[in-house]
Amino acid sequence: EFLRGRNEIRAFLARKRAAELDYRVIKNVRGCRENRMAARFAYEARDAGGDWFRSHGNGLWESDAQGLMVRRVASTSDMPVRADERLFDWPQGRRPDGHPGLSDLGL
Repeated sequence: EFLRGRNEIRAFLARKRAAELDYRVIKNVRGCRENRMAARFAYEARDAGGDWFRSHGNGLWESDAQGLMVRRVASTSDMPVRADERLFDWPQGRRPDGHPGLSDLGL
């Protein structure tokens, strides 16, 4: 999906947030320079039917002088997981200190 302009971005994010329930993410920053950041990421979420998914990939974020995102390039793969296969099982909110990172989890 290729988005153009802030209105399309807002609509996309609203659809994404409504569809991905109990979302948990871990990001590993690979590099950061000036207004760009590259990261490896993985997240888990469930859909409205209660099915869980794990998504993982790489992303590049570029921001303007005000810190607003002007470009995002990501390659993401999604796979279903059973509830008992989840790895991101902390309570809603910030990932707790000491929780394993992506490499520690074998991702």
